[in-house]
Amino acid sequence: MFELSLALRTLTIASSLALAGGALAQETTSEAPADAAATTESQPAPDQGLSMGQEANTGPQNYVKQEFDSWQLTCAKVAEGPEPCQLYQLLKDQKGTSTAEISMVALPEGGQAAAGATIITPLETLLPANITLQIDTAKPKVYPFTFCAPIGCVSRVGFTKAEIDALKKGAKASMTIVPAAAPSQKVVLDISLKGFTAGFDAVALENQPAP
Repeated sequence: MFELSLALRTLTIASSLALAGGALAQETTSEAPADAAATTESQPAPDQGLSMGQEANTGPQNYVKQEFDSWQLTCAKVAEGPEPCQLYQLLKDQKGTSTAEISMVALPEGGQAAAGATIITPLETLLPANITLQIDTAKPKVYPFTFCAPIGCVSRVGFTKAEIDALKKGAKASMTIVPAAAPSQKVVLDISLKGFTAGFDAVALENQPAP
């Protein structure tokens, strides 16, 4: 129905332009002087006043620069300067459904956080339940959501150097979220640590400030 309506609207606009053009032609013919050639040259082009458009600016384009087992080093193409990169993994549930994603960057030394991560979960996530992260058998930590957008609900997480070292040495990590439609249930997503050490070192090297 939408396509049909759009087609009809396009036809209507095209017909209006055609009728306008025909009316202009009739008016020109009725008032045409003897020197028709000279009059034709002096008249404006039929497409005068119409915008021909221009290419839209879609912003930086992301691409996979390198893969490290379960992790990807993704970077954004920019016109000038160094390309910003991040370490990325798509998280799936037990049925293999893509459910969430995590991206991570190394932070400059001197701060409490050695790395920052952005976690995106579905919009149907129960926000008051927060996000729970656990590395191997370490005590789980809870992180709040920051905001929600059309792409999903976002949590911005900081990792200490000790936690990054644990991720490098760890066997597995997990993330737990709660669906809003079933508050009594929990969805546990495995975060593979295969390739994390090489991937994190790579993203830290990519984002080093230029000397």
